[in-house]
Amino acid sequence: MRAADSQKIDALVGRLVGDVGASVTGALIVLGDQLGLYRAMADGEPVTSAQLAAKTGLKERYVREWLSAQAAADYIQYDEDSDAFSLSPEQAMAFAEEDSPAFFAGAFEIVQSMWVDEPKVEEAFRSGSGLGWHEHSKCLFRGTERFFRPGYNTNLTTSWIPALDGVEAKLMQGASVADVGCGHGASTILMAQAYPKSRFHGFDYHGPSIEKAREEADRAGVGDRIVFERASAKDFPAKGYDLVAMFDCLHDMGDPVGAGKHVRETLAKDGTWMIVEPFAHDRLKDNLNPVGRIFYGASTMICTPASQSQEVGLCLGAQAGEMRLRKVALDAGFSRFRRATETPFNMVFEARP
Repeated sequence: MRAADSQKIDALVGRLVGDVGASVTGALIVLGDQLGLYRAMADGEPVTSAQLAAKTGLKERYVREWLSAQAAADYIQYDEDSDAFSLSPEQAMAFAEEDSPAFFAGAFEIVQSMWVDEPKVEEAFRSGSGLGWHEHSKCLFRGTERFFRPGYNTNLTTSWIPALDGVEAKLMQGASVADVGCGHGASTILMAQAYPKSRFHGFDYHGPSIEKAREEADRAGVGDRIVFERASAKDFPAKGYDLVAMFDCLHDMGDPVGAGKHVRETLAKDGTWMIVEPFAHDRLKDNLNPVGRIFYGASTMICTPASQSQEVGLCLGAQAGEMRLRKVALDAGFSRFRRATETPFNMVFEARP
């Protein structure tokens, strides 16, 4: 056994204790989200474990243990004098308010799927066969929509689309839009609500997601302006679209260049391809940070196996970076490519023929 520095061992163990605590707390976040515990505390009023149990119809002893764990994680406030628990406004935004820009509970459903599906990914590591999106647990599909929706609500129609050259004016006047890899339709629905004169088409190869998207569109009152169809990125119907959008999905595709070529064929003469991808620098060393840690982890368990399961299997990964994404667009036949805008979690690119 090699000699180890005792101080470095202590520091590493300290980080591991934090990570184990985070992993355990993640399961409790999913539990509290599913049971409605956070929502029952969203008003910020202090409650005892007995009061919260009565409010939610759950058993007090379980509720008290959950509350104690959340207080230890500093995700819930505890007052010793009253033996009561509460959510601060910031904690409510993160755990109880789905439409807030800081809502984060959905992210832990994605993490849940990584644990549940770990044996499948382990086999993919051994065989190289990959793991299709549709082969994952259902919590991944729901968690993905709930994790990305707050970012879309905050940025899509207020900064991302306005950053594209001339696109918002077309949408205001009435345009044809394809949302490829639409999942549960959060981005499609948001655009349909913002631009009522335009017509929208949502495409995804995952049938259950398309069914869910139709339900959500009807619930949002825009079902008459959106057509959701099951189709892949390389065979969705050609319509002469003014805008083709791909949100956080290009890197999951086995043949992103082939998908880009199909996009080019389906665009109107002056159409735009909007590509929204996870934020990443081009060099690995520049992505060794907390955001990169999340995206590389998700890419290992979800994105890379998804691409590997398809034709070509280019495996861009969730930290592809602008240089590799630019090459995809240029290889697909686009002559213009630029970064239109960005957030700490996303890069937004504009590609034109």
